[in-house]
Amino acid sequence: MFGSHLSVAGGLYKAVVEAQVEGLQTVQIFTRNQQQWASPPLLPEVIRQFRDEVIKAKFSCVVAHDSYLTNLAASNEDLRQKSIQSFALELKRCHALGIQYLVTHTGAHGGAGEAEGISRIVASLQQVLERDPHGSTMICLETTAGQGTSLGWRFEQLRDIFTGVRNASRLGVCLDTCHIFAAGYDVSTPDGAAQSFEEFDRIIGFDRLRVMHLNDSRKPLGSRVDRHAHIGRGMIGLAAFRYVCQNPAFKKIPKIMETPKEIAPDGRPWDLINLEILQALERGQEPVIAPMEPAPLAPVRRRTGAGKPIKNKRAKK
Repeated sequence: MFGSHLSVAGGLYKAVVEAQVEGLQTVQIFTRNQQQWASPPLLPEVIRQFRDEVIKAKFSCVVAHDSYLTNLAASNEDLRQKSIQSFALELKRCHALGIQYLVTHTGAHGGAGEAEGISRIVASLQQVLERDPHGSTMICLETTAGQGTSLGWRFEQLRDIFTGVRNASRLGVCLDTCHIFAAGYDVSTPDGAAQSFEEFDRIIGFDRLRVMHLNDSRKPLGSRVDRHAHIGRGMIGLAAFRYVCQNPAFKKIPKIMETPKEIAPDGRPWDLINLEILQALERGQEPVIAPMEPAPLAPVRRRTGAGKPIKNKRAKK
């Protein structure tokens, strides 16, 4: 079940329409502006349009991603409470829209330490669940690259969060291939991919795995830097994606592409190219990763100290 994170410009339902045009089987969206705390309430007409379009598309599930402002591990209590309130509201929005999974980053401890950060995440999630006792949307904690003081970059950290929350039945995992590679799990080879996923199953369990983000990585193994690349054109290559696409255990899991939303030099959206590669892997075929030169840079003019404008030149590889 392949999908992509798509824009909701013009209306939430528009993302579902675009997903159908691209031949996708699911979609991930932001239900509101992810760079702002405040959000207008969902109007009944917006909810109806979205739900109707999902039914028309015959999508068995839809995914939402929480705001990047949320930090459930914040040592600043005001920020943590603001995050809890915002996240609880986002859960209610997802429930109203009929969205099954809400993906969120676990947060950053800000120097307070891993143990303290995990303790705060557990307490935050407990409050969120208590404010939404009858909700139907599952919270999916996303694996992270481990930039800065971010948590969730080791499988053990997620396990400890699940263990700490009293009612963890509404908690799942969103595994991001780019993130776990940057965090140090070498999924770039067949053996490495198998071992990494076996480790995930041993520590957390595949029963917790509800969403996957399929992204290649621009940064090397263990870099702890989150930079997405197109499928098969980054540091990971095809091994991880072949393992995921051909594993029966993951067949019904929504697999969301968060690769750069660009137009390839041949005029096609990169989402279509990435989708073709994933579908070929799913069929057991070996996709051809054709070399595609980047689109030419538009001339950028800057001034020298002498006041004469010069053109920027592409750096040599």
